Amino acid sequence: MNGRRILFVHAHPDDETLTTGGTIARCTADGAEVTVLTCTLGEEGEVIGERWAGLVAGEADQLGGFRILELTRALQALGASGPRFLGGAGRWRDSGMAGTPSARNPRAFVNADPDEAVGALVAAIRELRPHVVVTYDPVGGYGHPDHVQVHRFTTDAVEAAGTDAFPDAGAPWDVAKLYWTVTERSALEAGVAAIAEVPAGWRMPEPGELPTVSDATVTAAVDVAPVLDAKRAAFRAHATQVTIAPSGTEFALSNDVVQPILTVEHYALVRGAAGPVGPDGREKDLFAGIS
Repeated sequence: MNGRRILFVHAHPDDETLTTGGTIARCTADGAEVTVLTCTLGEEGEVIGERWAGLVAGEADQLGGFRILELTRALQALGASGPRFLGGAGRWRDSGMAGTPSARNPRAFVNADPDEAVGALVAAIRELRPHVVVTYDPVGGYGHPDHVQVHRFTTDAVEAAGTDAFPDAGAPWDVAKLYWTVTERSALEAGVAAIAEVPAGWRMPEPGELPTVSDATVTAAVDVAPVLDAKRAAFRAHATQVTIAPSGTEFALSNDVVQPILTVEHYALVRGAAGPVGPDGREKDLFAGIS
């Protein structure tokens, strides 16, 4: 261990791999202490294939427990420690998409009491003492209500953790840097343009269908090519949610829209001072500037 600590706060199992898996693998390979804190079990997810289809919410409603296993395997592939869940596994339930019956469940994360959820996050931050925290942007990447809620609660918790708020949650701790995980528009467009073959049953994305941010929003670009095998292994661990193309360079979710597996993961620094940058004006390491 090199003494550096980073906390990734995500909404559902597989989110940690889809946008930050390579960064997690890079951080662990470099000796950092990495924690992934997940806020729900992803109970409302759709299932790819027939083998585990009966686990979904409308049938056995056992998908959440199975996704704990998938998350555990994915984190092992990335070299990180085992999963942690906000408030303990199962405290809050996957809300599903806005306007669906699942979002009205009293246990849904969108209905979480803010003081309880933020307090639990503050306690985790004070326990783990991360130098860096990573979460979503204000729209949650693609608008999922749980992602938006994670953004709100994590932002509030990072601000509160270094103050006298929540006195029963441990000693104050100041987080040095807060990042949003984002997808750079030009990088995604280039990746889509490079797709040579679309597997049977999949389709190309429509223009603007995949969520991105403007290139100007990006302040950090982490090269994950050296750990791409670990990132692919983590994708495969989430087999109910993700399928990798035979080429190993693309994947699809349950909507069968093909997407490139990017070799660079992008971030926007929203709290703290940027460290040294590369020729493109972007940080190459989320710990940049932290001694």
